[in-house]
Amino acid sequence: MRLRKVSYAPKLIAKHPERIMDIDKDTKVDVKDFFPKEQPLEVEIGAGKGQFSHTLAQRQPDKNHIAIERFDSVIVRALEKVLSDPLDNLFLVRMDAKHLENILDSNVVKTLYLNFSDPWPKARHAKRRLTHPDYLSLYKKILAKDGRIEFKTDNRHFFEYTLKTMNRAGMTFHFLSFDLHEDNPPKNIMTEFEEKHSKNGPIYKLTASFEEDEHEKDVSGFSESTRPAEL
Repeated sequence: MRLRKVSYAPKLIAKHPERIMDIDKDTKVDVKDFFPKEQPLEVEIGAGKGQFSHTLAQRQPDKNHIAIERFDSVIVRALEKVLSDPLDNLFLVRMDAKHLENILDSNVVKTLYLNFSDPWPKARHAKRRLTHPDYLSLYKKILAKDGRIEFKTDNRHFFEYTLKTMNRAGMTFHFLSFDLHEDNPPKNIMTEFEEKHSKNGPIYKLTASFEEDEHEKDVSGFSESTRPAEL
């Protein structure tokens, strides 16, 4: 997808360091400096125009939220939302996800959201997928011991690829849906992309974690229709 350049984006981002920060490979900051009070932390990677994270932060004032997006012409739209409806528990970061450890310590993220990430369909680009084993290793470092990943996509191939990489990483699946809107979970927050494209086909979702106690395992999201036949 070709991005439409927003010429004023860099200047607007630079003007509001209290709401957004530019992070490159050489920048290291303490995430605690982003928020007025310390609370459980949730992170969205690939936040786009910010609708998901903004809505989530509204619903969860008892948690801090970081929305990460790589492209300034996209995240500037999220910044405009935040400026028109400020939330003290939401902070925006423009950065490449491979530098997550520059802002996040180990074992600090309660939930990591991956919503409609680029599927990078060509095999030679597999390492760019946000559920490639290299990224999963990174997520394992930053997630709390009871932390979870929530992943949504409209791309069946990408969903199956993610099931395989997570399964091979020894992750536990708590929820799987091969048609999220048909299943109609009550707390689903739609992204701008989801609102626009869900009519074109099913939305796939999973929730998974790296570690958990067996007696706490919740498999209520599984059914014969949604369980993958083979990973």
